[in-house]
Amino acid sequence: MTISDAEPTSDGRALTCIADDGRRRELSAALLWAQCPSAQGRVRRFRGLHLAPPPGLTIRAVNTIGVYGINIVFSDGHDRGIYPWPYLADLANRPQPQDFILG
Repeated sequence: MTISDAEPTSDGRALTCIADDGRRRELSAALLWAQCPSAQGRVRRFRGLHLAPPPGLTIRAVNTIGVYGINIVFSDGHDRGIYPWPYLADLANRPQPQDFILG
């Protein structure tokens, strides 16, 4: 899956990633916060400090960074991470809980 666009859901609890072929995959705000590629996020994961995202976390804004990727502004004020398109595609290709729910 190659991601070419992304937009927050209407309630801000997830980011809808849109692939070049039109497929869509939602990534939760909590997952994106926990996997933030910012220096602060990388240090937190490197040190094994897997903090839980703040309760009620939402995505406030998504800003395009050229053709490289996006920046996400979270409701807790965190806004330092730049998510390259390939990184978002990697997150979107990971198995999600809904993949295992028969419907």
